[in-house]
Amino acid sequence: MSQTERFRLAVVQMNVTFADPDANLGRIEQYARQAAAENAWLILFPECCLTGYCFQTRAEALRTALPEDAPALREIEQLARSLGRWLVVGYAERSGDDRLYNACTLFGPEGKVLTYHKTHLPSLGLDKFVEPGAGPYEVVDAGGVRVAMNICYDVSFPEAARILTLRGADLILLPTNWPPGAELLPVHVVPTRALENNIYYAAANRIGVERGFRFIGQSVICAPDGTVLAMAGPEEETVLYADIEPQRARQKRLVRVPGKHEIDRLADRRPELYRPICEGP
Repeated sequence: MSQTERFRLAVVQMNVTFADPDANLGRIEQYARQAAAENAWLILFPECCLTGYCFQTRAEALRTALPEDAPALREIEQLARSLGRWLVVGYAERSGDDRLYNACTLFGPEGKVLTYHKTHLPSLGLDKFVEPGAGPYEVVDAGGVRVAMNICYDVSFPEAARILTLRGADLILLPTNWPPGAELLPVHVVPTRALENNIYYAAANRIGVERGFRFIGQSVICAPDGTVLAMAGPEEETVLYADIEPQRARQKRLVRVPGKHEIDRLADRRPELYRPICEGP
């Protein structure tokens, strides 16, 4: 791969129809085709964009949650194949034994690649009824870019992004449903995750009101130095675009003044001092 090779990332900020996967599938297809026409290599959609999020009971969530072989998921897989693009789509997932997960799946030109289950769960909506993801945190090659997925609240735990960085991620993708109270996450936390790991980080939030909960938009794409490459407003449906240069994320040693100011946020770590992180309060 050339060191100057670039990949165009698209982040879709959209509204979602609660408990109506067919309606949401139609909008996902519309935006995927729009982004593909703009030469996007990978298209990121919000958390639970297929199913909605604000379920009030476990039984209600089970009725809408999608099994692994759901027709809507098969259609998205076929869409990725037909477009020759990579798509990340979030949804409520139901396992064969009726366990619930907050899931997102990466689909590629050759089919389904990886499903991630949210590992950190707030007491809100679907997350009140799902099982926490058991890991591991995985990194996969998406046509030349090493990508990984977290979901929403996961961004508040720096350990998750650091593990993915240590496993070689160039780009972390975050489908999210940020409500009021989360306004500082796109402005400060996402850029910090990018900066502290020297990686690209992209968050796709939704807009609109669902069962009394408003979602704040502000989807964002950040460069490895924390610079905001693109950010959406709080209420608009839109598609953000930014170019990803994998080599920039892989060059961890940053030389600002040769011989006088050089840093490497991976090599300069002191893991032997961090054991209390794993010991709990």
